[in-house]
Amino acid sequence: MERSEIDITAYEFVAPEIKQRAFRLDGLFATKDEYNDLPLYFVEVQFYKEADFYDRLFPSIFLYFSQYKPKNPEWFVIVIFDRKSNDVAIPTRYREISQQRLQRIYLDELSTQEPLDLGIGILKLIVESKRKAGELARNLITRTKQEAKNSINQQQLQELIETIIIYKFPKLSYEEIEKMLNLQEIKQTRVYQDAKQEGKLEGIEEGIEQGIERGKSQQKLAMIPLLQELGLTIEQIAQRLEISVRENIK
Repeated sequence: MERSEIDITAYEFVAPEIKQRAFRLDGLFATKDEYNDLPLYFVEVQFYKEADFYDRLFPSIFLYFSQYKPKNPEWFVIVIFDRKSNDVAIPTRYREISQQRLQRIYLDELSTQEPLDLGIGILKLIVESKRKAGELARNLITRTKQEAKNSINQQQLQELIETIIIYKFPKLSYEEIEKMLNLQEIKQTRVYQDAKQEGKLEGIEEGIEQGIERGKSQQKLAMIPLLQELGLTIEQIAQRLEISVRENIK
């Protein structure tokens, strides 16, 4: 890059000390050894607004390259935002990289008419409006029965969908949720049995305000390991569910 008429008095030479920060990547699709000629795909899930998000994202990827030295010649990063409003401006210093390497997905802008990846669809359910959540959940449950590789995966995905719906509709009884999702076996699921054992079900069904609030809190906690499986960090989960990291997430 050629620059003419640069004012050299605008610069000074320094040797700054760079302190290493602890970075954590949400997820990485790494290739098997025999496929090292294919690209790496980094995946980040961002469910809250973070002013220095891109100053954390790109350095963490470069630090990964420095430490692990993958043989893959190409790489790309996919960021999944729950809402477009939680995205921030990309600093100019990353503009060229982002134009070539970055793809952003906003769950609140995905059309329910278009076929979505099953995992993306479940993430979208978290931010879907209550008016459309039931229809999307029914569609996702149908797809889990068709697309899940085995009965265990199918059950785990269905329970995740049920848990999200319970969180979104805390005042509904399990019978009402069962009807919403077109399920007859919901009372046999782990979500239902855990709720009943911990006293959440009785609080919700009786309509007692204290029980409802306790049930909502417990349902949020029940979502933590499931959201972790989808790649969300502890901080993202706490921000999204509005719970304390120190007191509630281990």
